[in-house]
Amino acid sequence: MTDTITIAGRSIGKSHEPFVIAEMSGNHNQSLDRALAIVDAAAKAGAHALKLQTYTADTMTLELARGEFFIDDPNSLWKGRSLHELYQQAYTPWEWHAPIFERARSLGMIPFSTPFDATAVDFLESLGVACYKIASFENTDLPLIRKVAATGKPTIISTGMATVADLDETVRTARAAGCEQLVLLKCTSTYPAAPSDTNLLTIPHMRTLFGCEVGLSDHTFGIGASVASVALGATVIEKHFTLARADGGVDSTFSMEPEEMAALVVETKRAWLALGQVYYGLTEKESKSLVFRRSLYVAEDLAPGDVLTEKNLRIIRPGLGLPPKYFEVLLGKRVGRSISRGTPMSWDLLSSEDGAAPAPLGMSRSARG
Repeated sequence: MTDTITIAGRSIGKSHEPFVIAEMSGNHNQSLDRALAIVDAAAKAGAHALKLQTYTADTMTLELARGEFFIDDPNSLWKGRSLHELYQQAYTPWEWHAPIFERARSLGMIPFSTPFDATAVDFLESLGVACYKIASFENTDLPLIRKVAATGKPTIISTGMATVADLDETVRTARAAGCEQLVLLKCTSTYPAAPSDTNLLTIPHMRTLFGCEVGLSDHTFGIGASVASVALGATVIEKHFTLARADGGVDSTFSMEPEEMAALVVETKRAWLALGQVYYGLTEKESKSLVFRRSLYVAEDLAPGDVLTEKNLRIIRPGLGLPPKYFEVLLGKRVGRSISRGTPMSWDLLSSEDGAAPAPLGMSRSARG
């Protein structure tokens, strides 16, 4: 396995800043002008990629409004609607894909999509997409996964609802069908998702278990979960995106607005930069701060032969004197010359009979010779 994957020339991995995907979904509200405005806003906010969803209501479900085809969950954002009606409102017309992709590319973003059936894959291939996304609800659709993997393009798979056994089968299927560059996104398939249900500690476990890049498809409010995921090794962050939640739409409730997306891009990069490496000791930029450590200073004017006491020897800033660990060692010693108040303490200020520096603290008597 390689440590990075590449999508449209952009490297993704732990040695690179997080790859942030703005998911348009159905937030265009059936307006191409609004869709293009969303692309513009995502680019301005700093998102690295713009993602659509490619399906029609008829490729998703049957046109029925009863039983399991009707949403009657009182807690659902889409209560009281049929699946077909919902997808009819949310889908992105296929003739819009080309202008949306063109706008995204012109603004430096990588456009791609989530296909929901084989016809969508064929259509997206005709548009030259750089990669594919498999949604959580399709992560057990092995025929679709084979179809996508066979393109040989990088594939991002959301893991919502999937067991370890499900994911093992999914990953094996994708790799066997030709997928060599794979990203798994930790995902909680509730809309919105509660932070307490997000279980970010799964991210490093997935990386170890499946040997691929990992990230987060984040349906929580705010940016906290996404920033935290970077600390746990997430290299890809996906968030639903809209111009304004107040404008409504099928996904608007849990979508980010432009200012929030901009903050997400900035703060996930800061989190990545802050990870660094395991390191102890002085960094190059800290060297100027050494002077602000505490050290031993003479706090009163002293004459030759005066004894150092807790009153005339102080542990203070700055840090140019002997380290504070020698405070007790020096108490009771005599100075060998006149010393002005404010002089940093050093061994050569002691009288000749008291002036020998002790062995470093912590050494045994035998080690001191």
